[in-house]
Amino acid sequence: MELFATPGPNQAGVLAAQAAESGCDIVLAAGGDGTINEAVNGLAGSNTVFGVLPAGTANVLANEVGLAQRPDFAARQILRAVPVRVSLGIVETEGAPPRYFVLMAGIGLDARIVYELDPHLKRRFGKLAYWHSGFRMVGQTQPRFHASVHGLEHHGSENHAGRHHVSFALVTRVRNYGGDFEIARRVRLTDKDFEVVLFEDNEWHDYLRFFGAVATGRLESTRGVSIARSMQVDVSAPEDRRIYIQVDGEAVGVLPATVRVVPDALTLLLPKRYAGLEE
Repeated sequence: MELFATPGPNQAGVLAAQAAESGCDIVLAAGGDGTINEAVNGLAGSNTVFGVLPAGTANVLANEVGLAQRPDFAARQILRAVPVRVSLGIVETEGAPPRYFVLMAGIGLDARIVYELDPHLKRRFGKLAYWHSGFRMVGQTQPRFHASVHGLEHHGSENHAGRHHVSFALVTRVRNYGGDFEIARRVRLTDKDFEVVLFEDNEWHDYLRFFGAVATGRLESTRGVSIARSMQVDVSAPEDRRIYIQVDGEAVGVLPATVRVVPDALTLLLPKRYAGLEE
């Protein structure tokens, strides 16, 4: 076993890729969502088995699959976990390399919150820094953009041909959002597609209604919300607006973009219960 400290940002992926290329059987990454995303980008498409040890600001992946938030407890669970080949998402934008994600892509409001996040506050206060950034949006109208969903199944209000005019889109492989909420409620990492949640309204008080519906589990019956299952979402913005996109809590660029599923892309260590096996 070898231990490596990441010397700085964007280095976890480099180390993970080097480990895979050298024939390493298993890579464990200890950190938050950003570190995990970097490691996933280094391992995507390889046969190296990947596991997570939660640390950092938040670890939504660990929370999603039922790993303890303490690394020492999670390490004991990892010893009993099973390798499962799963799909990943990928975001493709103009002028930037493709970015894989294991959790979700957010477009619109939450990506703007991530983009404007104060890194000093994040280091000092953790997840509270995201709330601080979000409260700065109160009173602001959010710009709309177009989302074309190559969907299989829709719930809620929807436009014809799967084309929606929205101010927020969540394209997700997991139910857990930020460690505190469930926005998508029917998706699992072992599924072959995304769950896509689209919010059409764009005033700040509309978002109070939206998050109230999330908190009370009434999102599917909320006016202005569409939910779909999809393998690909194409998103574009008006020429005069910058619409941001984030993956796994990290800002990755602006629209236009394509978000699609990459099948059979990563071998992930999952607790037996989450993998659908008896413990």
